Amino acid sequence: MFGFWKTWKALEARGIMGINRRNADYVLKYNKRSLYPIVDDKIITKERAIAAGIHVPELYGVISTEKEIDNLEDIIGGRSDFVIKPAQGAGGDGILVIADRFEGRYRTVSGRIISHEEIEHQISSILTGLYSLGGHRDRALIEYRVIPDQIFKSISYEGVPDIRIIVLMGYPVMAMLRLPTRQSNGKANLHQGAIGVGVDLATGLTLRGTWLNNIINKHPDTTNAVDGVQLPYWDGFMKLAAGCYELCGLGYIGVDMVLDQEKGPLILELNARPGLNIQIANDCGLTSRTHAVEARLEDLKARGVTETVQERVAFVQEMFGHIPAVVG
Repeated sequence: MFGFWKTWKALEARGIMGINRRNADYVLKYNKRSLYPIVDDKIITKERAIAAGIHVPELYGVISTEKEIDNLEDIIGGRSDFVIKPAQGAGGDGILVIADRFEGRYRTVSGRIISHEEIEHQISSILTGLYSLGGHRDRALIEYRVIPDQIFKSISYEGVPDIRIIVLMGYPVMAMLRLPTRQSNGKANLHQGAIGVGVDLATGLTLRGTWLNNIINKHPDTTNAVDGVQLPYWDGFMKLAAGCYELCGLGYIGVDMVLDQEKGPLILELNARPGLNIQIANDCGLTSRTHAVEARLEDLKARGVTETVQERVAFVQEMFGHIPAVVG
């Protein structure tokens, strides 16, 4: 017991945030319960983002009842690829990604051939709340399938890599690139076996990676290095993430974004309870950074000043970047 306490005190000294501190000092403090539906329901998030002029994957249609499953053909139309996901799902569960059609059937992104009836069954499962937070009845949304930018071809296995940025009161504090693997079945979820790669806030340059709680430098499937990769449009991603504070009103969130090869940066979803593995990928604690932002907010409040999105991004890039950001 003493050994555990000694280890935890050492982690705290490095600014590592634990789940109890995250919940008490950030989630409960900065996130009003009444605003949770904005981020817990992907359809509401998407509608708010569109209204704010923020780019998201195009929504083809929504199915809310068993009867509406009959509308699936009309929603899909002549499209050969699309994504079906639960509106209130978590952790990537329940998502079905269709990459192509084959002889009257559908081919998933992993190559499995399924029938139209199997897709209908998946939607029915979504509606029952099988994948929703709390097991409540849900809605299924059918949307555009993101095609990852070519920059990820050598460091990702199938699926769509995404970028998570944790934001405190509009200030991005830490970023991570999540890369699908064979183990994660092409999904960018760490608990299913995806890789988390730290990202320098100032430059968008990838750092080391973590996979199944081990530190790595190469992707296990492609064997290519995951560090030292320059992510395109990095300032754009940072501004998108920072602006999500105004979008949802929640003070402590994880912003999940993707880079489509044609449409550029898109917001996938927001998370009011972002995980803490991002600290391992960055070899850095969240607490030291969140304390710095809170001190900044106190100073600005005393001076009666409010910073713009651009100013907030510039502050964190200068404060937390491994490599100084280029000003101009």
